[in-house]
Amino acid sequence: MELSTQKNLQPPIVPKEDKVVSPWLEAWRSFRKNKLALIGTIIVLFFIVIAIFAPFIAPSGINDQMLSKRLQAPSSEHWFGTDDFGRDIFSRVIYGARISLWVGFLAVMGSIVVGCFLGIVAGYYGKWVDTIISRIFDIMLAFPSILLAIAIVAVLGPSLKNALIAIAVINIPNFGRLIRSRVLSVKQEEYIMAAKAVGMKNNRILFKHVLPNSMAPIIVQGTLAIATAIIEAAALGFLGMGAEAPNPEWGKMLSDAKSFLTQAPWTMIFPGLAIMLTVLGFNLMGDGLRDALDPRMKN
Repeated sequence: MELSTQKNLQPPIVPKEDKVVSPWLEAWRSFRKNKLALIGTIIVLFFIVIAIFAPFIAPSGINDQMLSKRLQAPSSEHWFGTDDFGRDIFSRVIYGARISLWVGFLAVMGSIVVGCFLGIVAGYYGKWVDTIISRIFDIMLAFPSILLAIAIVAVLGPSLKNALIAIAVINIPNFGRLIRSRVLSVKQEEYIMAAKAVGMKNNRILFKHVLPNSMAPIIVQGTLAIATAIIEAAALGFLGMGAEAPNPEWGKMLSDAKSFLTQAPWTMIFPGLAIMLTVLGFNLMGDGLRDALDPRMKN
């Protein structure tokens, strides 16, 4: 009888509460399980490291000319061969990573800043503000992006700086429309209504609540846009409207080498491979981020 009484007096077992996991931590766990995304990240990090340590990796200067060794095939002395001026292509490809990544990152950052600002204003305030900004986006998207970039560079003048500006401008509508659609959804949430009810100013609502809850799609789109920006910079360089000689920009290297395609194909192969691998890396990483950050992509 006493034993049964003691059993009844034992405290009830309280089930353990599930540990709350941060959405960003959960996204990281999902991302690192994606093997293709990790491969893409490794490729991107590889080119970033090459760009940072280019002076220590490159065996010679980017403009060191050796006319006696012009158009030599790849060898132990010149891993990627030499161009028509006898310059080491391996060194120029390594330094070209600096230019291409620099253009890609800066152009996309400019697009994100301007596009997000316009998209937030259009989505949050609506009415005539939304109408004007949305029509501007529609007009810009009506033109093929590369043609619009060529037109901008033609007006500003051929240079790497103007090519960067043109690439940033043509990508603004993509980020603007993306953030606008996100803001239209977020501003209907209860916490936004509560913030308005307590008298919080619009600027504080936008930058403290709306923008942070709209960053996931921007991160994904930004990663994919860097790959597009690198291709667009290479295209402008190939057309002679981007980097000017003797800058070792990959697109410009392809343009300079097109006359020697049959005689010295390595002058085009290695800059082309650098563009392909860099773009592949950013695309794989962007796809992995989309799968990790977008709830609709999860099982």
